[in-house]
Amino acid sequence: MKAATLAALAAMSVVAAAAGGDTPPSRRESALLRQKIDTIAAHGERPGAPARRTIVTEREVNAYLVFDAKEQLPVGVVDPSVTILGTGRLSGKAIVDLDAVRKAKGPTSLLDPMNYLWGRLPVSAVGVLKTSKGVGRFELESTHINGVPIPKLLLQEIVSYYSRTPEKPAGISLDDPFALPARIRQIEVQRGHAIIVQ
Repeated sequence: MKAATLAALAAMSVVAAAAGGDTPPSRRESALLRQKIDTIAAHGERPGAPARRTIVTEREVNAYLVFDAKEQLPVGVVDPSVTILGTGRLSGKAIVDLDAVRKAKGPTSLLDPMNYLWGRLPVSAVGVLKTSKGVGRFELESTHINGVPIPKLLLQEIVSYYSRTPEKPAGISLDDPFALPARIRQIEVQRGHAIIVQ
C-alpha cells in the first residue's frame, strides 16, 4: 500500500467512530473504505484536480480496523477502535502491551507509574481533533489505563514507544501539529461520520 494511502487511513482512523448498535462490522464495509482510501490517495496525487469531499462512516473505519489494518498496527497494539462523542470530540481505545513500553524505558525511580503497569491492558483517550488548511492537531482531554485516570506524560510514553520509526526515533509527540496527507485540507468531524475535504 502506498505511503499516501497509509497516511490517509491514519487521518481517517483518527476521526472515525466505533460501530454503533449490535451489528458487528462487515468485510463489505471494510472493502468500501479501501476503495475510498484509494480514491482519496489518487486525488491527492493530482495537484490541479477540483475540490472533493468524501464521506467516511464510523462503521467503515472500524470494519477496516477489524479486517484489514492488523498488519499496519504496531506489534503489541490490538483491538483498536474510536468513537465520536460530539462535534470534533473523539475517544479512542486499544489493548496495549505495557511490558514492552516499560522494558524499553529502562529502570527509573520506584515512584514511576510505569513500574506498576503490567501486561496487556486497555488504554483509552479522549480529546478534540482540530483541522484547518492541511494541518491537524489533537488536543488531549483525558486518558485512562484499565479505567484508571493517568497523566498525559504516561500516555506520551506509550505513544512515543509505539510510533517510533527510523525517521522519527523518538516517535510522535501528542502536542505536535501534523500535516494531513493526500492534499486533505480539513476533516469535518460529525456524529457517526467524517467528511474528508481535499
